[in-house]
Amino acid sequence: MAEPARELGPCPLCGRVLIEGPTVDRHHLVPKSEGGKAWINIHRICHTKIHSLFSERELAAVYSSVEALLGHEEIQKFVRWVRKQPPEVMARHRKPRR
Repeated sequence: MAEPARELGPCPLCGRVLIEGPTVDRHHLVPKSEGGKAWINIHRICHTKIHSLFSERELAAVYSSVEALLGHEEIQKFVRWVRKQPPEVMARHRKPRR
């Protein structure tokens, strides 16, 4: 009999429960390309949203904490929406034109 998936606590961005598996990613608070080492577990949909909005430079310079991310209007709108979704939901986000 397979072991049930382990709960990893709440997602730091959306607050929904993280369940070990394909819907969980590691997010480097400062991207590795910018010298970052610290990371957090986060839903894949939340991770994808972060990277659809910000460049790695922006993440390193301005949005290198959960608090800073949550201060951004687009992230706030996303979090309001995603909190109504089940933890296993995955979706695509449009990449902004840069």
